[in-house]
Amino acid sequence: MSQHANSEKERWETRFRAADYIFGKEPNAFLKAQSHRLRTGQTALSVADGEGRNGVWLAEQGLDVLAIDYSPAALAKAGRLALERGVTLRTKVADIFAWQWPRDAFDVVVAIFIFAAPDERDAFFANLKGALKPGGLLLMQGYRPEQVQYRTGGPGDAARLYTRPMLEQGFGDMARLDIREHDSVVNEGRAHVGMSALIELIATK
Repeated sequence: MSQHANSEKERWETRFRAADYIFGKEPNAFLKAQSHRLRTGQTALSVADGEGRNGVWLAEQGLDVLAIDYSPAALAKAGRLALERGVTLRTKVADIFAWQWPRDAFDVVVAIFIFAAPDERDAFFANLKGALKPGGLLLMQGYRPEQVQYRTGGPGDAARLYTRPMLEQGFGDMARLDIREHDSVVNEGRAHVGMSALIELIATK
């Protein structure tokens, strides 16, 4: 792992050691709005799931969920949240840029507010698609470059944020692709609060 990656990991580990849930315990609003697309018994991968708000919610919908994150502190909180909600959540400490991603393994892959550096993005997008079974569902939400002006969450580096052409290029080979852009107020814990420049992707392999 590079020195930058190490310092980034330590920064997140420090943030996630806070007693409270910095992104809250409720699922991401975009993800929650996709509940009609989910089916009991499906397998799901929640990528960089952090403190578990999304992975636990998926488990509450009856899915068999693997939540991965490179912060042990975050996944410990995810485990506590699962216990609190009475669901089973499988967790794995993994650096998504170094992990050996499973192939054709999941019915649903969820990637909420995850941003790759430009030199890691192609591989990351390929791994998201590769982990899906044929017919599988990919759900993503991120920030557009305009988010840098709002300063209400996400990396301050616009090069890491998503644009429609970038997602069209990265996921244009999917069987179905729907990309939506909007500016909306986000209220998720204390780390994502306020007007935000959002972009969402719903795709089928």
